[in-house]
Amino acid sequence: MTTHTDIPDTHETLDTSGLLCPLPVYKAGIVLGRLEPGQVLELICTDPGSLEDIPAMARQRGDTLVASEDQGDTQRFWIQKGAS
Repeated sequence: MTTHTDIPDTHETLDTSGLLCPLPVYKAGIVLGRLEPGQVLELICTDPGSLEDIPAMARQRGDTLVASEDQGDTQRFWIQKGAS
């Protein structure tokens, strides 16, 4: 778990609470597509599968998972959009 000081400035927040795979990945991809390279998306999930799915999505897209928090029922991810 990261501490609050490790969390980067966020350019957009997406709350996918209550949605199951593949919807959090799909919706995050849409939002990341709108961001400029270097900008950060804060993604909020409640699907336990997101702990594996979101880091995999970031790697596949060429983005960087800069921070994450597992808060039990809720997971938060901060994803920096890559250059592509």
